[in-house]
Amino acid sequence: MDEECRNCPALCETRTQVVHGYGDVDADFLFVGERPTASADAIGVPFAAEAADGAAAEETESATTLRRMLERLGLCDSTSPADEPVLENVYLTNLTRCRDPDRRPTDEEIGNCDPYLNAEIRMINPEILVPVGERPLRELGVEYTTTSADDLALPDDHAVRIRGRGFELVPMVDPREQSDAQTQAWLEEFVDLMASDYRQTKGQRDR
Repeated sequence: MDEECRNCPALCETRTQVVHGYGDVDADFLFVGERPTASADAIGVPFAAEAADGAAAEETESATTLRRMLERLGLCDSTSPADEPVLENVYLTNLTRCRDPDRRPTDEEIGNCDPYLNAEIRMINPEILVPVGERPLRELGVEYTTTSADDLALPDDHAVRIRGRGFELVPMVDPREQSDAQTQAWLEEFVDLMASDYRQTKGQRDR
């Protein structure tokens, strides 16, 4: 992965660093967000949390909630630090590697980062893709399912298992936008998923 990527000149001016994926390289579950949070941009770990009184409290809430969800599922060590979370069976990444604090990434910027994401997916070879938010759901859904992009939407597809080409997708509403009921529904669905034979497509990947 290129730590000095210059593919998006505008993002090069606003980022602190390039934030590539992080986690268990043998993971079955790969979570994909839209862009690095402010804290991720600072320390280099996707979805990283920071103190609630930090500069990006809104995004911190999202990152912290995702981490707590992973902790409740037994996928993240609750005693590990934010800048070096200990993840088991989970890999975290984003559609884009760099952050502009004032706007979301353009389609062109997402396209520029697509080779990095594809490389991570090939390297990790996960069983389950978890799009976190509307943009990742549409991007991954178009690439890895036969479902029409017009039929992929949140919150309708929140905590719904979507059969893909060699994967299943289990989308989630961005945690900072989830109701308590949506959080519980996603956790319950994921617990059921982990208890099921989700590896049934192993060895049948068509990419």
